[in-house]
Amino acid sequence: MQLDSFDDALLCGQCLQHPPPLQCVHACFTYRWPVDGLLRRFKFHQDLAAGRLLSELMTRRCAGLPRPQALVPVSLHRQRLRQRGYDQALELAKPLGHALRLPCLPLLRRVRATAPQSELDAAERQRNLRDAFIARGALPAHVALVDDVMTTGATLHAAAQALRRAGVHRVDAWVCARVP
Repeated sequence: MQLDSFDDALLCGQCLQHPPPLQCVHACFTYRWPVDGLLRRFKFHQDLAAGRLLSELMTRRCAGLPRPQALVPVSLHRQRLRQRGYDQALELAKPLGHALRLPCLPLLRRVRATAPQSELDAAERQRNLRDAFIARGALPAHVALVDDVMTTGATLHAAAQALRRAGVHRVDAWVCARVP
């Protein structure tokens, strides 16, 4: 007797019918002290040294994970980039990629400005990001999205959908911290 793939038994019926765009998410830390303070300093107070430290800590936590072909930072819209002066996901992804010998590819573009996710509830976050990203460039088969914080997963979900629509076969996510 031949059995179907054991992997299918690990998914619910909804996920079998409509597979989620993310294969797996790896959060290096829980969003609490002291990581939450470092992330706020990095993201909102231009503390790039805190970002370098967080990227180094992420490198240690991600070193043993299955390797994607490339890291893809979750991009900011150009308007938010102008306000902040840097893209925090890119600042995490570049040294992470260098340390793990993985290319860091800017394959995602945020095509419309969105409200800050921190001000929205879960349903509003999903609506806010609908069609906010497009993928461009030569796309590898397996990538890992890199972002600073995951709360509901709406941003990563929208970014992964854009990559999957463009032809990426497997999308993982590596985030610095996960809000419990």
